[in-house]
Amino acid sequence: MNETSIALIAAGVAVLSGVGAGLGIGIATGKTAESIARQPEASGKIQGIFFIGVALAESTAIYGLVVSLILLFR
Repeated sequence: MNETSIALIAAGVAVLSGVGAGLGIGIATGKTAESIARQPEASGKIQGIFFIGVALAESTAIYGLVVSLILLFR
């Protein structure tokens, strides 16, 4: 295997971080909807915490994308 092949495989693996982020955001969305259904009066607090969690989960996907782009276009 040459260096280009290894870089392409590594870029593909780096993109897989988006799968983890998607699963995490999906689970968090389901639990948020469930929590708001149980306690509608706490929806403001729940949504605030949810958005912080989604931002943190999405940042891992963005880091994976950046790493894969660096590996592809270096």
